[in-house]
Amino acid sequence: MAISSQDYAFMARALRLAERGLYTTDPNPRVGCVLVKNGEIVGEGWHERAGEGHAEVNALRAAGDSARGADCYVTLEPCSHHGRTPPCAEALVKAGVRRVVAAMEDPNPSVAGKGLALLRNAGIEAHAGCMAAEADELNIGFFQRMRAGRPWVRVKVASSLDGRSALLNGVSKWITGGAAREDVQKLRARSSAIITGIGTVIADDPSLNVRSQELERICNGKLRQPLRVVLDSQLRFPADSKMLKLPGKILLVTCADVPESWLAQRRNCEADFEVLKLTGENGRVDLTALLSALAARECNEVLVEAGANLAGAFVAQGLADEIWTYIAPKLMGEGRSAFALPCFDQMDQVISLKLNEVRQVGDDVRMIWRKE
Repeated sequence: MAISSQDYAFMARALRLAERGLYTTDPNPRVGCVLVKNGEIVGEGWHERAGEGHAEVNALRAAGDSARGADCYVTLEPCSHHGRTPPCAEALVKAGVRRVVAAMEDPNPSVAGKGLALLRNAGIEAHAGCMAAEADELNIGFFQRMRAGRPWVRVKVASSLDGRSALLNGVSKWITGGAAREDVQKLRARSSAIITGIGTVIADDPSLNVRSQELERICNGKLRQPLRVVLDSQLRFPADSKMLKLPGKILLVTCADVPESWLAQRRNCEADFEVLKLTGENGRVDLTALLSALAARECNEVLVEAGANLAGAFVAQGLADEIWTYIAPKLMGEGRSAFALPCFDQMDQVISLKLNEVRQVGDDVRMIWRKE
């Protein structure tokens, strides 16, 4: 049976359900599921949190006996392996569904078509490819980690209309308004990790955590804090840093050997403090190796909130998948640029981007750029 317009309508509903897990499912993908019988929804669910029931299981529980003979619409191929939870494909077979329509196959090597094959072998009609682009976008980091072994990297910058991220004396608080800063909280909340440099830590003493009453409400008081990653080649991280006094995990990435006494000072704090040595060229952290290390820690989406040097390094090395620019309606005159990039002398050397989205956020304008 071919994919119909009705199939698209029910898959769109499943995608809206999947979005409810935007801030809570990490490191798992965000997945929604709808069960339909005689043209009516009889059960629906979404994956709410890692370690808890998957979308299919929650939808089957909601449908009860009505699941038998129903069509199942799910935004990702049902899993076929035992992970934190039992296989969803087996649960669908046991429930007696008639047909399964998945938005896309799961690129996870543990699944990768095996879930659909299990369903077909049980006599269930199974399809994939209904609204695949929308499903891929929703889990862009998870899929990149499965396919390429590294997370999806977003670089966030706030600047004035004339492209300044700070005044010449370094002052930058606040360039953008409250609505834009709240929007950044949402961007942090969906990220597995936030990366910054030691220069930013010393200059601004940031918390790099998620602070939002709205997000606390959305997450039912179980707001997940991302891993805070600080690049510090020469161990300048202050022992009295604000982020050390906050709960959550901090990964300090350095090129230096770490004395035990230095480490003990920073471990005697509220945060869970870890050090990783990754030496690259010119005594700097190897950013490619860093992304591989974060992928090994099951990081799907990484947010870079840093000064011009580190932001520019991610962009210049081709490691920034997206650049989020928040442009304030201000002219700051002579000041600091948002990116420190090489000096180009030919136009074919410059970095070209394509505009993926533009939106007004309060008085500021948010633009999302991707590589061409």
